[in-house]
Amino acid sequence: MVTLVGNAATQVEWRETATGGVARFRLAVTARRFDRERQSWVDGATSFYTVWAARALGMNLTGSVAIGEPVVVHGRLKVRDEDRKDGSRRFSADVDAVAVGHDISRGTSAFRRVFRGEAAPVGRAGPPGAEGGPAPGPEAASSGAADPVPTDGTGAVSAKDIPAVVWESATPVAETVPSTPF
Repeated sequence: MVTLVGNAATQVEWRETATGGVARFRLAVTARRFDRERQSWVDGATSFYTVWAARALGMNLTGSVAIGEPVVVHGRLKVRDEDRKDGSRRFSADVDAVAVGHDISRGTSAFRRVFRGEAAPVGRAGPPGAEGGPAPGPEAASSGAADPVPTDGTGAVSAKDIPAVVWESATPVAETVPSTPF
């Protein structure tokens, strides 16, 4: 198993299959190191991985990750070797994801629980095309949420705008959650 930290380089694509569906996206991972001579951080080479997520993980991924967002991927690494017609060899790296999440060391994220049997592509808060919003065009997933998280028009979300309860339950819950100072 490997754990990769990087940025989503492509939009998540969802495909229905006979086994329940699969999502995929490309992940860009850039190694950084501290250069003592320059006294600054220097980017190394960028590696690209195709991340595959099956069934519920893939379905949830479609409404959760957008291009450019920092993510952490944990899964099985598969390196493929292909001989081309011109005699050259091509290597590619795929990850069969077990878990995918936002890298919250670089921003905030709000979790919405999806219960068994109700997994469906979900929309994202914010205007279409904006960072944090759904992808523009008819392929954008529609949201089943009644109250999306408000934004300031740029797709940025303030912590004060995130509701106290961001998950839905099949059983009744209290209307509000008492605030607890940290």
